[in-house]
Amino acid sequence: LIPINLPKEKNAVRNYLRENQIEDEWTIIQGEVYGYRIKEAVPFEETLETLQALTEKQIPINIISHKTREPYLGPKKDLHAAAMSWLGMNHFFDPEGLNLKENQVFFEVTKEKKMDRIIKTGCTHFMDDLPEILKMIPNEINKFLFSPNEEQISGGNWTVIKSWKELRIILS
Repeated sequence: LIPINLPKEKNAVRNYLRENQIEDEWTIIQGEVYGYRIKEAVPFEETLETLQALTEKQIPINIISHKTREPYLGPKKDLHAAAMSWLGMNHFFDPEGLNLKENQVFFEVTKEKKMDRIIKTGCTHFMDDLPEILKMIPNEINKFLFSPNEEQISGGNWTVIKSWKELRIILS
């Protein structure tokens, strides 16, 4: 489906499939990856440690994601439930750890609703791995592009970070 030399990165695969007019395949892949196979994913290095350090500094944390309830194409799976299960499985809700509450996690079905949620929650800082999302966020919010495997992406008013540890250093 994709060339062997294509970087093994979400945005690279997505862009390749879109450029080759086979975006439906991307939609099916997303349903598989974010549904049935999400439990195979592991958090990025330093994710929990960074979020724990921010929590200890009394910095409120919310997870705000754009995610449909079910994939548009392919087998049906509740993507919201799969993501919540993954967060639980990876200790985001553990009382002795990050102690995130389920009411701090939001899955919005459209990008516009995601923007509304970012504003309603009073976010002062927001991190995403998609430049197109950061371009939609109001300029008074500090934006971070999480880009661990890609070249530095310019063209926006955000700070590019390549690791969770880097975010922790910036916000300390």
